[in-house]
Amino acid sequence: MTDTATLLARRNRALGAGAPLFYEHPLHIVRGEGVMLYDADGRAYVDMYNNVPCVGHANPRVTEAMARQQGTLNVHSRYLHEAVVEFCERLAALHGPEIESVILSCSGTEANEIALRMARFATGKRGIICTNATYHGNSELVGSLTRINTKPAVEQSPSVRAIPFPETYRPIAAGLDEAALCEAYLAKLAAAIEDLQASGEGVAAMIVCSILANEGLPNIPGDFMARAAAMVREAGGLVIADEVQAGYARTGQWWGYQVTGFTPDIVVTGKPMGNGLPLAATAASRALVENFRARTRYFNTFASSPLQAAVGMAVLDEIEQRELRGNVATVGAALKAALAQRKGASDAIGDVRGQGLFIGVELVNPKDGSPDMELAKRVINRLKDKGFLTSNAGAFANVVKIRPPLPFSQANATDFLGAWDETIAELAA
Repeated sequence: MTDTATLLARRNRALGAGAPLFYEHPLHIVRGEGVMLYDADGRAYVDMYNNVPCVGHANPRVTEAMARQQGTLNVHSRYLHEAVVEFCERLAALHGPEIESVILSCSGTEANEIALRMARFATGKRGIICTNATYHGNSELVGSLTRINTKPAVEQSPSVRAIPFPETYRPIAAGLDEAALCEAYLAKLAAAIEDLQASGEGVAAMIVCSILANEGLPNIPGDFMARAAAMVREAGGLVIADEVQAGYARTGQWWGYQVTGFTPDIVVTGKPMGNGLPLAATAASRALVENFRARTRYFNTFASSPLQAAVGMAVLDEIEQRELRGNVATVGAALKAALAQRKGASDAIGDVRGQGLFIGVELVNPKDGSPDMELAKRVINRLKDKGFLTSNAGAFANVVKIRPPLPFSQANATDFLGAWDETIAELAA
């Protein structure tokens, strides 16, 4: 077995130095099963980060479906195949009646690109509104939304406006109650809409992760999401829910927008759909989808395939037949509550937030409450050494991001809490 240092040097040559890796001392993972990952030395780790294998690593049902379909037939999308139709029907039915048709692709980037173009075609406008700490993908169009306010002016798109993401922990104005704070954030949205209209770009869409995952899972004041959606529609735009991280039972509901209280016009899903097989989707009304298809003649060689359909159906079967939504709600609520209790015992824990099995612990400098990214890094590296894989995220990269596969159990949570307590005590010593 190649040692880690040698493999890292080979990786830098083969992939080019700079390809991201987690942790100060990168892991060489060779096997997974359920919520567990194993390195080249046979050491076990509880995976508390990856939402790609949402129904568990090496899931038997998914593995069997993948092998069976690949051993039978897999072709591009320009043939009729009943399983592809059935999968898209089933996926659309998981939403409300406003979602009727589906365009399959292979990644969240592709699916979000389709959604944005769909909105532009439907409205005849180009303006896009996002938050100031978001991430939706890596293409030129979708990547233009990423943390736009941190980019030089020459790199900022004239069609994009970023608004402060709504939150109660570090609000844009001090001393406001929740209702007034909601109004303050809505005023920022109103200004962005007005600016786009004055510029001639108009409003094509607002795109948000339904639970603001990359922003750090903030507690959103009041009914901001529903009112924001109404404002965008009143301005002639559409509302896009990016459910790549928020969806597929991650919150204990099928969709994050059900938790944060708004109805999207277009829904984007990705990573968890294929449990490791590249699979993503853009879902909307039939009118929106058919308008997009008429304007683009869009196709994707590897999407809308029998293989994607077989695996996608197996993932949905696992979530439903193993009642994973209930597991997520129960275990997630208990874990969040337990971490919130620890907030009082450590001045370094500023806040505990999240929904279901997606929890963020914001770490701060005890002296002034400022974001402490370095502490977050030390925590995730120490947890890794204890056998628990997390990462840091959020607007200031100081939020410990906890997002395990959906079968994560109460026993797993209990073990993690022990490691968490040890880690915080050791770093405070």
